[in-house]
Amino acid sequence: MDFFLSERTRLFRVAYRVVRDVAAAEDVVQEAWLRWQRTDHGAIDNPTAFLTTTTTRLAINVIQSAWYRHEAPTESPFADLVDPTEDPALGAELGALAEDVLAVLMARLTSAELAAYVLRKGFDYPYEAVAGLIGTSVPNARQLVRRAQLHLRTGTRRPVPAAGHRLLATAFTAAARSGELEMLERLLAPEQRAA
Repeated sequence: MDFFLSERTRLFRVAYRVVRDVAAAEDVVQEAWLRWQRTDHGAIDNPTAFLTTTTTRLAINVIQSAWYRHEAPTESPFADLVDPTEDPALGAELGALAEDVLAVLMARLTSAELAAYVLRKGFDYPYEAVAGLIGTSVPNARQLVRRAQLHLRTGTRRPVPAAGHRLLATAFTAAARSGELEMLERLLAPEQRAA
């Protein structure tokens, strides 16, 4: 209980960055606590990583279900309370979280699925732009994103090369902070950018 309480604020921030709603973030943290209580703590090598991953996945489930019901989130009056530019620790946590998420994506997705999923879901590229970057048709780009979502839930894991992961994490973080996506595009679709 003490360990979870020491992590609670950080987990709330992680959940809030995904769901962008204070009440939903609180619900996610509460569900993470319930899962923590039902888990054999002795079997967990890294409790911080376990709680972060659990919270992130629960938050993603929340926003995916809202998308499915076509609900639009409203801007919370508390949105300004969580600003990574004002909190260096939060910025570092978000960078580490991005690295963890990218490692899972790289381990479970093909290179085409990874490119389509990151560009579409991470940076809201239109399917036409995704298709152009990876050299496929718009329907195939949609299918790649759909397959990526399925593989994230049920896919097998492959080893992730450390150098490739570091490069992608650096490019992703830089793109998210600056809006400059050229380096990320080159890494995700190198054969198309070289042509």
